Amino acid sequence: MKAFLSLSRALMVSNFRDRTWLFFTVLFPLMFLLLFGVLFKGGTAAHSTVLQVGPVRVLDSMTPAERAQLGRSLTVKRDDDLADALRRVRDGTDDGALQQSGSGQLLLHFSAGDQTRAATVQALVNAVVQQANQNATGRPPAWSLTTAQVEDRSTKPIQYLTPGLLGWAIATSGTFSAALTLVAWRRKRILRRLRLAPVGLAGVIAAPTAVTLLVALVQTAVFLAVATLPYYGLRLTGDWWLAVPLVLSGSLCFMSIGLLAGSFAKTENAAQSAAQLIVLPMAFLSGAFFPLDFAPGWVRGIAQVMPLHHLATAMQDVLSRGKGVDAALPTIGGLLAVAVVLCAVSLRLFRWDDA
Repeated sequence: MKAFLSLSRALMVSNFRDRTWLFFTVLFPLMFLLLFGVLFKGGTAAHSTVLQVGPVRVLDSMTPAERAQLGRSLTVKRDDDLADALRRVRDGTDDGALQQSGSGQLLLHFSAGDQTRAATVQALVNAVVQQANQNATGRPPAWSLTTAQVEDRSTKPIQYLTPGLLGWAIATSGTFSAALTLVAWRRKRILRRLRLAPVGLAGVIAAPTAVTLLVALVQTAVFLAVATLPYYGLRLTGDWWLAVPLVLSGSLCFMSIGLLAGSFAKTENAAQSAAQLIVLPMAFLSGAFFPLDFAPGWVRGIAQVMPLHHLATAMQDVLSRGKGVDAALPTIGGLLAVAVVLCAVSLRLFRWDDA
């Protein structure tokens, strides 16, 4: 036990004295939270711009009150030059160009270069036309729709950014630290010296594991402390503490991935490249940075086999969606199962030196 504590303390002191390690482990992931938190702080709804080419009765007959209401989601600008309007839509400067033929038929020009903007402007203009048709009949609408947000009205994008970015930070630190530490110790013959010391293989693996778990807790505390500042406005739900066992199990899972990568790599550069090859695609394909709602089916299928996807989703459940133990336990069990399997494989491949 004394040897384990001494090794853990030495590793921890060495890490925190390394400013490069400190930057990429804590500050670099935090920079993404600060950046995305500022960019998406407003959380405003989509807004489109349409160019009105010539007279369009549907728009010209609107009252000032109706124009003000329409302006919340759709800005209408005049451009009587059809060629210029089409060029602006093609270039992405505006979302659509609306013109009316002599028979009263409306024609909306849009660009397929951005499918999201195209769908949005078509839906908005169609809603305007439908409302005009309804007014022309002089009959009240048979049905009306009222919308309500299922979350608290104070819910902000930071509620969903924090879990994903924290999961990515945990994955990065766990994978890189395990892979680089194992390879560096092997190349510098530290493992050979530890083999002669009263530490054993269990102590050699347990000490970096303890340090990685402690670092993960520090990352979690820093992320939550920053995200809950009034400027960002993260609101923790009742079972937010379940993020702690999720973080710990996720750290063990990604550390086991790093150990496996370090078992094959022979140099620090090779270990770093292997870890980067694992973590970077996982960060984007797992939905940790961006939601996968509109991603192709094959991307969503790949995400299902990525531990980071399940870690980020479970932390969103307990931090943002108000879910409890039933949402966290399956993910914790799955992450620990992956950790056990990969650690067992890594132990079979473990080498005390490069010989």
